[in-house]
Amino acid sequence: MSTSDLKTIRTRIPARMDRLPWSRWHWMVVVGLGTVWILDGLEVTIVGAIGSRLTEKSSGLGLTSGEVGLAAAVYVAGACAGALFFGYLTDRFGRKKLFMITLGLYLLATVATAFSFTPVFFFACRFFTGAGIGGEYSAINSAIDELIPARRRGVVDLAINGSYWLGTAFGAVLTVFLLNTAIFPANLGWRLAFGLGAVLGLTILLVRRNVPESPRWMFIHGLDEDAETQVAEIEQQVEEQTGDHLDEVGDDDEIEIEQRRSTGFGEIVRVALSKYPKRFVLGLSLFIGQAFLYNAVFFTYALVLTKLLHVPDDVAPWALVPIAVGNFLGPVLLGRLFDSIGRRIMISVSYIGSGVLLVGTGILFDARILDATWLTVCWVIVFFLASAGASSAYLTVSEIFPMETRAMAIAFFYAVGTALGGIVGPLLFGQFVSMGISAVAVGYFIGAGLMIAAGLVEVFLGVDAENRSLEDVADPLSKTTAS
Repeated sequence: MSTSDLKTIRTRIPARMDRLPWSRWHWMVVVGLGTVWILDGLEVTIVGAIGSRLTEKSSGLGLTSGEVGLAAAVYVAGACAGALFFGYLTDRFGRKKLFMITLGLYLLATVATAFSFTPVFFFACRFFTGAGIGGEYSAINSAIDELIPARRRGVVDLAINGSYWLGTAFGAVLTVFLLNTAIFPANLGWRLAFGLGAVLGLTILLVRRNVPESPRWMFIHGLDEDAETQVAEIEQQVEEQTGDHLDEVGDDDEIEIEQRRSTGFGEIVRVALSKYPKRFVLGLSLFIGQAFLYNAVFFTYALVLTKLLHVPDDVAPWALVPIAVGNFLGPVLLGRLFDSIGRRIMISVSYIGSGVLLVGTGILFDARILDATWLTVCWVIVFFLASAGASSAYLTVSEIFPMETRAMAIAFFYAVGTALGGIVGPLLFGQFVSMGISAVAVGYFIGAGLMIAAGLVEVFLGVDAENRSLEDVADPLSKTTAS
């Protein structure tokens, strides 16, 4: 489409999408898009759980403990690069094209990982696997928010991001059996883990074909007639599925849009820094805090159990199961409160509360009071709150910036926050594990400090976005003054 084809239009599509009752169509969107978080949880857990196995020469790789941490950092670096690259393409070429491409990249890279025989090839595969997952974050979060009604955006976003932990639990149980050398040879079990991840990804790909493009993206990029047709079809499906007759949307909910082909990096940066500087600080704070805590702990937890608390290699992954359950239940059980009580209160409580609990865990761990069982219990409690907070970070940055920059905003904050917290965290904790319990406890205190600081930023700079249309939370850049 040429620039001359672009025009100024008036549309009620945002209001029409927000007033839809919940239906099977929405569940299709959730399953088709949201289940990718299970893959990310699976990937992170597999590498963390098999870390000690990969340090054995019989595995076929023979990594050092430091190289296990490096593999984690490489994966996160790939995720950051993928988020930025594919995030820009998502805003330019559409949500659907990119969430298909990024899942395809993940599938290819994770299959290749199963055939790694040298550390360098393993690291390269981890980078591209991370790139696919990172691209998913921006494409999927933007699409979900634009397809889910405003009144349910909080609980749905948190539950979807929380599904990451279903992958974690699945990966932990899976590796218990795959690491059992009585069942699989030492150089085969961990390879099968990556292969099974690809099978799950292929299943998601088949479901995802039915998820439509975001009509919000379509009408801004000159496809307003297609967007109108698509929304009419969605409304018809919802009416048939629910048996409800949809009320007409009034003129008051109409907005005027000047269509555009794309939004450049310069305008994205200008909008973030000059128009929304407080929101910029807020997004960065939330992402850095949760990224350091989660990537540092989960990439190295199996090493803490096996190297410092002397838990057998084939038993250590079981500890991740209750932790994953606690992480999943946090967003699911607390999610509705983010839509009722509000974002600001719940996000700050989640971050500050988990930080305070983590300080207590670090003190007890440093005092050698906690064995493997009780350390795991402490993590279940800490992460019940922390997981709701971490999921809300993605929700926050996906709804507080304009439509045209949404995917890129998610990509930027994910990349920068994860680079600062997620790359440094695993490398730092990898070294802490080799130094002993007291050093690991210091790492826990650092993570707690970052979470508490992020919670305080939310108290003062948080945005009350609950039950509000995305276009109300942040005006589209294409919106005219006449609107």
